[in-house]
Amino acid sequence: MTTTSPDSEIKQLQYTLAEFAQQRDWDQFHTPKNLVMALSGEVGELVEIFQWLTPEQSQQLSLEKKQHASEEIADVMMYLLRLADKCNIDVMQACQQKIQQNAAKYPISKCYGSAKKYNELD
Repeated sequence: MTTTSPDSEIKQLQYTLAEFAQQRDWDQFHTPKNLVMALSGEVGELVEIFQWLTPEQSQQLSLEKKQHASEEIADVMMYLLRLADKCNIDVMQACQQKIQQNAAKYPISKCYGSAKKYNELD
């Protein structure tokens, strides 16, 4: 476990997840490879909820589907946070850096209202 002091909500959650795994002797299974595989499976379960919905239906989930989506989103987030912890990646710092990279790739003046990829922008 790389998280030592929970000084943010993200780090607190990583600490809680690490403790949960350690208490069950699951840390031995939480290698980056295994976590990525588990993450992929959970993303697949999230995809299944939305798979055959129209765009409109996907924006107005029933309470049952919303609860199911909430659970799958939590699973995805928890595996992602465990992966970041095991790889010693600061999630907040990585997100901030990626936002800056995306801002450079997608300047508002070129991409506003467009779904084109950065290399297709005029």
